[in-house]
Amino acid sequence: MTFLLNGLYLVLLTFVSPWLILRRLRYGRYRRGWSDRFFGQTKMAPESSSVVWLHAVSVGEVQVLRTLVEGLASQRPDLSLAISVSTDSGMELAEKLFSKHRVFFTPLDFSWSMRRTLLALRPKLIVLAELELWPNWLTIAEQLGCPVAVINGRLSERSFTGYSRFQPMVGRFLRKIDFVGAQSVSYASRFEKLGLPRERLVVTGNVKFDNAAGNRETEQVLIRKQMLQLTGLHRILLAGSTQSPEEKIVLDMFAELSKRWPDIKLILVPRHAERFAEVAKQIAAIGLPWAQRSQCPVTVSDPNWRIFLGDSVGELRWWWGLAEIGFVGGSFGDRGGQNMIEPCAYGVATCFGPNTRNFSDIVKLLQEHNACAQLQSPEELGPWIESMLEDPARRNEMAQRARSVCQTHRGATQRTWEHLQKMLPRPTTHPAATQSL
Repeated sequence: MTFLLNGLYLVLLTFVSPWLILRRLRYGRYRRGWSDRFFGQTKMAPESSSVVWLHAVSVGEVQVLRTLVEGLASQRPDLSLAISVSTDSGMELAEKLFSKHRVFFTPLDFSWSMRRTLLALRPKLIVLAELELWPNWLTIAEQLGCPVAVINGRLSERSFTGYSRFQPMVGRFLRKIDFVGAQSVSYASRFEKLGLPRERLVVTGNVKFDNAAGNRETEQVLIRKQMLQLTGLHRILLAGSTQSPEEKIVLDMFAELSKRWPDIKLILVPRHAERFAEVAKQIAAIGLPWAQRSQCPVTVSDPNWRIFLGDSVGELRWWWGLAEIGFVGGSFGDRGGQNMIEPCAYGVATCFGPNTRNFSDIVKLLQEHNACAQLQSPEELGPWIESMLEDPARRNEMAQRARSVCQTHRGATQRTWEHLQKMLPRPTTHPAATQSL
């Protein structure tokens, strides 16, 4: 099986290499970490430490790990934490958040790179954020006696359908996972149907409810409010995690909206860093005064800006704290939507498009409480935003319902921690392993 997998991976890598090279030349992606990815991590762990390896694919999963890493570092200083990521943007954020720990690119699932990394780290526990089902990784971890846990476990309908076609093989690898903390009952059911033993499944809830800041008076939000020179006279529309062609949709809509509402300002935060320059050109073409994060380390040079480009990684969670009305991107294309918990937690009147399969349970929960708006086409975006501007009472009611839903569903981090504690090695220097995060 290992030989066949390695051969299959090499064929796939050869097939996608032209695409990788194009992305590297055009956007500057995939330039870092190829030693880690292809040959594995070789930096040995200190002999005196017990290592916990935590893995996040990209920015969203890095945010999921944030509180857990902070808690582990605080309560278990005897542990050495190693954090791996798969994307450049994930690495950029992980290096900021986890600067005191070892951060590296996840090795590709070749047997030699995975075995080399596992032998170098000798982890006592592997923690995967949401789900990473890599056969060689799970097999070698099992051979070395290292337990594997999945936290904030998610299995979309599309992924479940795809995995179901190979259920016997998928079930075989799922049974190598020792614990899954699922976001919801429906996700847990899918894991079980694919072959994960029920006794290894716990519905812990969605950690993203805990990670959503929700406090507009926090220092990080106030710093950005001052940076943009905002006052109570300004009304903020924010379009976050947008992808092509959503920026053009939003900009065209805002160009018309701004004629009727001179006090409205737009903050636009694209999902991917490699598109920042492209979106900047689109904004410049609109003809309205604009500014961008990369050009204002302290404050904007023109306080009369109408459009602000958030061309940075890891700051969207704070930009949401400035908004009254929000659009969550990735939902008018085929992406499957992005995280709408963050704006809802702040009490932002939030809308998104029809494609939200990545957050289907969250959307259902918000809709049950009339706490969001799901639009069926881009043409509905402008009229919906105008309705929110024209009816502040309706807007505030929706926003408060959204905030209440988010507050009610906090606690997943603590529930996850309670189960992970049982999988950690016994503390050697600190007795706080039974405390809460």
